[in-house]
Amino acid sequence: MYQYFEGKLTEVTPTFAVIDCGGVGYYLNISLNTFARIQKLTSAKLWAHHVVREDAQLLFGFSDFNEREMFRKLIAVSGIGANTARLILSSLTPEELRHAILSANVEMIRKIKGIGEKTAQRLIVELKDKVEGMPTGVTPALFAGRGKKQEVVSALVSLGFIKSQAERAVEKVISSSDHESTIEELIKLCLKIL
Repeated sequence: MYQYFEGKLTEVTPTFAVIDCGGVGYYLNISLNTFARIQKLTSAKLWAHHVVREDAQLLFGFSDFNEREMFRKLIAVSGIGANTARLILSSLTPEELRHAILSANVEMIRKIKGIGEKTAQRLIVELKDKVEGMPTGVTPALFAGRGKKQEVVSALVSLGFIKSQAERAVEKVISSSDHESTIEELIKLCLKIL
């Protein structure tokens, strides 16, 4: 229904962005990969995917056309919904996921929350031929600023984790990681231990 939204970014968090297009603010769910690319921008073009469910209509936005295409391939796999696909694309870049699928790396895909062995195997079998010709992705930008801990906890809660568990994971990761880590890197590390 929607191809893309282009306009002023009025709000950007690790899980959603609000983009003003002609005086209308659109709320788009985003992955951490998209967040890393748009967090410092004042305006952007976000490729869109519209999900219509019985109880809601959701918009998902992607800073990169290839990420949106990977999202669409993921939701076509039985057992993977839009939120699970977003979680997968928050844990792995489209290029990392493509490489894991092509190399049949079940273990890498199983490390993502909510993905078991059978789902990982099904994802590889169903997408191996479909991702072969996909172009490579873009490296995420670094985040510099205050409130990293709060941003990471907020992102994890938005992805479905309990706040107390998210806070413990963030504390553990921050105490053992580089102080220059990006929010995206911190969230990925937390996802591995949750």
